[in-house]
Amino acid sequence: MIEQAKIRYAELQTQLSDNGISMAILSDESSIAYFAGFWGYLGIEFGRPTFLIVRADDEPIVITPLMESEMVEAMTWVKDVRTWEDIGLRSWMAVLSEVIGKAPRQIWVQTLLMPAVVRNYFDEYYSQSPLMDISPLIARQRLIKSPDEIAIMRKAGEIAASMMGAAQASLEEGVPEYESALAVINAGTRKAAGFLTDKGWEAFVSPMIHNLQIMQSGRDTSMVHRRASVKKYQRGDPVYFCFCNMAQFKLYKLGFDRMFFIGEVSDQQARVQEVANSAQQAAIDSIRPGIAAEEVAAAANEVYLQSGFETAYRTGRSIGMSYLEAPELKAGDKTILQPGMTFAVDGGISVDGECGGRIGDSVYVTETACEYLTEYDRGLLVV
Repeated sequence: MIEQAKIRYAELQTQLSDNGISMAILSDESSIAYFAGFWGYLGIEFGRPTFLIVRADDEPIVITPLMESEMVEAMTWVKDVRTWEDIGLRSWMAVLSEVIGKAPRQIWVQTLLMPAVVRNYFDEYYSQSPLMDISPLIARQRLIKSPDEIAIMRKAGEIAASMMGAAQASLEEGVPEYESALAVINAGTRKAAGFLTDKGWEAFVSPMIHNLQIMQSGRDTSMVHRRASVKKYQRGDPVYFCFCNMAQFKLYKLGFDRMFFIGEVSDQQARVQEVANSAQQAAIDSIRPGIAAEEVAAAANEVYLQSGFETAYRTGRSIGMSYLEAPELKAGDKTILQPGMTFAVDGGISVDGECGGRIGDSVYVTETACEYLTEYDRGLLVV
């Protein structure tokens, strides 16, 4: 991953030079990982930003909290790592200002991905220097995944399948939802650990599967993105698992969802789920190089309409080191699909207060169609 990061940085330098940009300041975790090969575990939630300074004609600079600097230096290929401290004269603002200078003509950043504390700093100290958005250049570079990236995402798919298997095995009448969440975390962590070593760069990659489990059961399946609770399963309950903020490996993230039914399934629930499955399958069947992203969404929407449903959901989104990359599979997105693009593709219906039907998988675009990154039973799952 380190060598890939160096190559990507060189490509970004070329893009900066071609566009007359001398320097860009990145503060988004996924972008820093993509170009510098490291990520910290002490996030902006604690008021501690990290920066990657990209320079068109010079080596990069990393600015990071002193307390994380030893780990950062061990993970990144970047040689110039500058530290800042919570107290005293070496604040992150002071260190960053040394790099930026007093009055740059403009400052290139990822405008929509900056933490609020960083944006406030620019507004206060560089109010005369307009902020310019470097995001489109980075998005285009991250659009196509390399074979090495696809290989990492395949491992993330195997981890996700282990998580879903544990989720399914946990489903019994009388079991509380949180027990399923614990089973998912344990299974995913153990699977991820099997892909890692304690040598070199990998020694700093944690196998731990974390984040709050997105899941709903019973009538609550119409409420998308609830979290596991103390509620106990009952016979006939639908149970929905979404791993979109959990299924990942080496910072590469997937989308992956399944719906199960405990013991039995009602006719209405079965119909809703089968329509969701069919819509997702229509979308996946349509994916191939040369078509527009919105055409994939149209294929799914046609199934919904023919079945008497409407949806306000997008059909899918590009994935990679971020949960959401460009493009999106939705009406109006005319991006032409190319080999190497990766997507989370969903089927989803909500009948308010009654039930929901959902399924999600991750795929990558091949030379002729697409292939799954996630593999699990795609039928009507009654356990």
